[in-house]
Amino acid sequence: MIELVVLLAGAVGAGWLIRRAHLRRVAAGPATGIPCMARTPAGAGRWRIGQVFAGPDGARWVPRRGESVDLAGGRATGVRAPSVKEGMSINPGSRIVACAYGGGGSIEIAVMPLDLGELLRAVPQDEAPQAG
Repeated sequence: MIELVVLLAGAVGAGWLIRRAHLRRVAAGPATGIPCMARTPAGAGRWRIGQVFAGPDGARWVPRRGESVDLAGGRATGVRAPSVKEGMSINPGSRIVACAYGGGGSIEIAVMPLDLGELLRAVPQDEAPQAG
């Protein structure tokens, strides 16, 4: 009987903590950036977690750790689905937007399909990318 009381008290405590965290997230409001993963240069390197922020000066990608990448000089050159190998590192349901810079640099940004339109509005496009 004592075990049940202790188990019930633990469940109530866990529920209280989860509800408190949920209310804190709701009070903070929606996230301001587009959650994504990116790798630079495109086709090489590791996928890193971050967010794309669109502002009046252009878009920028801010990784969880490290230096941010200014996307104002970049152009979206294409949209594709991840390969099987990439799908092991990122969400296989995501879409990858390839961006190129005038100086020869490149970056790939993976976003979920619901965020794709917002990212394409934030990053200027060379031509209409083909969804894949």
